Amino acid sequence: MTHLECTSHTINKTVKGSHTLASLPKSNIFTSNLPPDPAFPTPADSHNAPRETLGPRMVKNALYTYVRPEITHSPELLAVSQRALQDLGLKAEEAQTEEFKHVFAGNKILTWDEDSKEGIYPWAQCYGGYQFGQWAAQLGDGRAISLFEATNPDTGVRYEVQLKGAGRTPYSRFADGKAVLRSSIREFVVSEYLNAIGIPTTRALALTLATKSRVMRERMEPGAIVTRFAQSWVRLGTFDLPRMRGDRITLRKLAEYTAEHVFGGWDKLPSKLLPGNAKETHAKVFTGISRGTIEGEGLEEENRFTRLYRAVIRNNARTVAAWQAYGFMNGVLNTDNTSIIGLSIDFGPFAFLDTFDPTYTPNHDDDMLRYSYRNQPTIIWWNLVRLGEALGELMGAGSRVDDPTFVEKGVTEEQADELVKRAEGIIERAGEEYKAVFLDEYKKLMTRRLGLKTFKESDFDDLFSELLDFLEAYELDFHHAFRRLGSIRLSDLCSEDRRKDAAGRFFRHDAAPRQESESRERISKWLEKWVARVKEDWGEEKEEQRQVEMNKVNPNFVPRSWILDDLIERVEKGERDILKDVMKLNLNPFEEHWGWNEAEEDRYCGDVPKYRGMLQCSCSS
Repeated sequence: MTHLECTSHTINKTVKGSHTLASLPKSNIFTSNLPPDPAFPTPADSHNAPRETLGPRMVKNALYTYVRPEITHSPELLAVSQRALQDLGLKAEEAQTEEFKHVFAGNKILTWDEDSKEGIYPWAQCYGGYQFGQWAAQLGDGRAISLFEATNPDTGVRYEVQLKGAGRTPYSRFADGKAVLRSSIREFVVSEYLNAIGIPTTRALALTLATKSRVMRERMEPGAIVTRFAQSWVRLGTFDLPRMRGDRITLRKLAEYTAEHVFGGWDKLPSKLLPGNAKETHAKVFTGISRGTIEGEGLEEENRFTRLYRAVIRNNARTVAAWQAYGFMNGVLNTDNTSIIGLSIDFGPFAFLDTFDPTYTPNHDDDMLRYSYRNQPTIIWWNLVRLGEALGELMGAGSRVDDPTFVEKGVTEEQADELVKRAEGIIERAGEEYKAVFLDEYKKLMTRRLGLKTFKESDFDDLFSELLDFLEAYELDFHHAFRRLGSIRLSDLCSEDRRKDAAGRFFRHDAAPRQESESRERISKWLEKWVARVKEDWGEEKEEQRQVEMNKVNPNFVPRSWILDDLIERVEKGERDILKDVMKLNLNPFEEHWGWNEAEEDRYCGDVPKYRGMLQCSCSS
């Protein structure tokens, strides 16, 4: 099993952890296979250097710098995700040890021998990126430091474990390398929630309060560290930087590393294109991709780097389809915030929809609505085109890609036109594949969310699109719509009057319109079409089974922005246990009750308080 074959979709199959932090197998495959910062080419060079010399500067011909975390005085371990412990292979008791607390506060390098100067040493990744559509040059892990890679012996999955907020690195630019408690709580919660509902994501193991640290953002705030992990932290922006610098050697090494060690080998990559006849999606979900025409003899030839590109495309298409189906927005989908394996990554001003508004963006700095809900599929494709440009020479070379002359010097002037046309054609066809995969995944997810077993082409307009249209028209809650639909029985919809009664469930409990209103009439007509499809798929005798299946995919709890704000405020005031209580809901969001506090559960799962919906926040953390 490659470490990509076990994803968040297998969360219910996790094996209870049985290993200690010390016994967990560890590696440094990333740093062993890629070029280091020439200023500190070995761990010993970095370890012997004063911490302050490891600060911001330009780093070239490298993909990382060895750098140790800063010391965190009097750390307080606020929360640990039990699901993350299991997935890493750690036993639950390990989180109670002093070693656990200090390793993930950055105070102990578990894998480094101080006397022999040998072992696995922490590092920060070097990458660039396009931010809001503009090239931003070198970026990198400005406040993230990877500690080691850990393989769960029970699943064979390898993760790269890192600290976010552990101090300055060469990539911190003018920042302090710290993270504030506010944003750390947000990332800790959303990482584990997305995993719990089956959306590919980076993970969060632990949340540590830096009790002696005060960090200046818009105001002075308490500092914190999130311990997070992922199968890979390589981003599209990791490829952008060597491409923009003309560093062909580093770019090729990175592509080869990604195929061999992230995707598990060249033989694991897709071998042929998917059909490109996918139907355009409703504009509220996906605005589409323009097409062009590429002509030429033999230009459809594919080499292994083309197959790598298509693997990246497929993963990202599936993930953004899940975002759209579940109403999630990253808020800052720059290329440095787009994962090479399609994980949800780098959580800043993210949010879930409250009322359905396709133009909503959770980022209050996004005046052009570039990263709005509606635009996410197109923006991810825009980012993937940038990756196509980075891999263009390798893909366009076709069968010449391993010729010694090409490897050393690149394409000749005589071959340039053919190479460019081939690369353009590959990106063109990849766009069709992206749409096909996106649509296929979106249809599957929406079909399940609506309680159907099969998808019919008429469902797209009659059910999917019309549902989104009336949710938008009447400013109805996106998440409650699916959960409450699951509670409606077929006997509740046997007449027009009863369908109008049932339509009232889509509205706030204190704001349902009168029986004769146009909105009830419209929703009633939609329910009539929906119930006909339910009967077609399930019959009338499997009511309870259909409801059970709907509750498995339509969460009762969603960590909305107002809930996160409430949680942050309570933790900052000293209510520490609230984090553990909310994580019960967060890790098991499909349950009806959690045995916590009935009033609190009802409040967090009920209607959004007035004037607290569709909030926006900044990128600062």
